[in-house]
Parts: sequence; C-alpha cells; structure tokens
Amino acid sequence: MKLISGKEVSQIVKDEIKKETQQLLEKQIKVKLAVVIVGDDPASHIYVRNKKKACEYVGFESVEYALPEDTAEDELLEIIDKLNEDETVNGILCQLPLPKHIDEKKVINAISPLKDVDAFHPVNVGKIMIGDYDFLPCTPAGIMRLIESTGYDVNGKDCVVIGRSNIVGKPMSMLMLQKNATVTICHSRTSNINEKIKNADIVIAAVGIPEFVKGDMVKDGALVIDVGINRKEDGKLCGDVDFDEVSKKASYITPVPGGVGPMTIAMLMQNTLKAAKLHNNIT
Repeated sequence: MKLISGKEVSQIVKDEIKKETQQLLEKQIKVKLAVVIVGDDPASHIYVRNKKKACEYVGFESVEYALPEDTAEDELLEIIDKLNEDETVNGILCQLPLPKHIDEKKVINAISPLKDVDAFHPVNVGKIMIGDYDFLPCTPAGIMRLIESTGYDVNGKDCVVIGRSNIVGKPMSMLMLQKNATVTICHSRTSNINEKIKNADIVIAAVGIPEFVKGDMVKDGALVIDVGINRKEDGKLCGDVDFDEVSKKASYITPVPGGVGPMTIAMLMQNTLKAAKLHNNIT
C-alpha cells in the first residue's frame, strides 16, 4: 500500500504557481482573489484562513469580505456585482454554506463565469460536461492531480464514485469519464452498493458518512480516494473510508487529514492564476 500525500502534491502545485505568479509580476500583472464569507460558521472561517495563507505563499493579493450572519441577500449580490466589475479582481469565491435566508443558487449564478474560480456557475458546469472548460471544481481537480502523481493509468479502469453532489460526485465522474474510465455513481438509493464497490479498480468516496467504506467492500489492489472529513465521537478526524481496514487491501490510498483537503486549496490557486491569465490574454 502506498499513501498518496496531498501535502506533498499540493506543495508541488503551489510552488509551480508561485513561480508563474512571479513571472506575471515581472510583467506588472498582479493576481487577486476576493473571498466573501457570510456568518460565523467555524469550519468556513478555517477554510478562508487557509485560502488566505495559500494566497500569501504563491504571491496573490487577497481581499476578504466578512459579512454578518444577518446580511441581506441583496447586499451580498451588490458586493458580487462590484467585484464582477472590478478589473483588478481575477477570482471571486463565495464561501458556502450560506445562511438559510440567502438563495445559494442565486449567488452562484451572480458570479461572472470568467471569475468563478470554484467552477460552480452553470456555464462552467456545462463546459465540464462537454470537456471544453477553463476551470474545474477544486476538489475533483485536486483528486485528478493526486491520481496522476501516482502514475496510475485510469484508462479502461472501473471507477465507483460514492456520492452525487454538484461539488464533488458529479464533476468527478465527468473527469474520470474524460480519462476513459468506466464510471458508476453510487448514492443513497443504490441497490447492491457493496457489490458495485467491490468490483471497482478505483473508489472515490464522497458520501459524508464516517468510515462508510469498510475493508471487505474493497477489492485487493484498488486505488482509494477519501474525500470525506468527519469528526468521530472521540473528536478525532476521519474520512468516509475505514483507513485501518482498507489500507491493508488498497494499492494506493489517501489519508484524512492530509489527503484531498490540501489539494482543494492548491487547485483554487491554480484556477485563480488561470483566471488572471485569461483576463490578460495570456495562454
């Protein structure tokens, strides 16, 4: 079993971005990311802090709009409009989840597709479907980079994606399909789920259930990617995969923490750099 370290791979990605950012700065081109966060969700604030740190590391400017929980939807949409029009801003990220009184869909649709570094806008989602995209959702893009780092050939392999969210499951299945894997998406209504997972060469677990994938559900030599981040009753972090059991059978596996998590932020940096290059007509 080989551990796929997101810390190591994300460091390589960030160093590549840092180098390119430096080259842009030499041409007087700055890269700037605007992050909008509404409310006091502790996990969201940790994510935003980590994104800020990553921006500093790679040499981006970052600006943060921390809004109170009771911010009106119109007020938030007004800020997004201003950021869309601000030519110095390359990427806009609105941290999810939003408070219940704000329509998430409306907010995602309000961000310009050219500045949508999360790749959640319907235009960018459509581009992913046809395989002609500028930006990829950060977590699936990070997973593809992790798999590439192992040298594992996805071509012709059977892949099971557990979970069908718009953020991970659906785009993940499209990216695997584009690399010529045969993809099965499993979800809460899937019958014979154990059997389907057992037949897979690649298992990507994004289901949000602590240690859902057990050792007896995975075939020998499978490549296993754990997207989940859950807290057990004893306060310890764990993924959607029972690491102790599954690691005995997998050929490759990502840990939690230190697997997919660091890659998500690295790929956000990648998207922001790409946006800056597009805005400046740099191919």
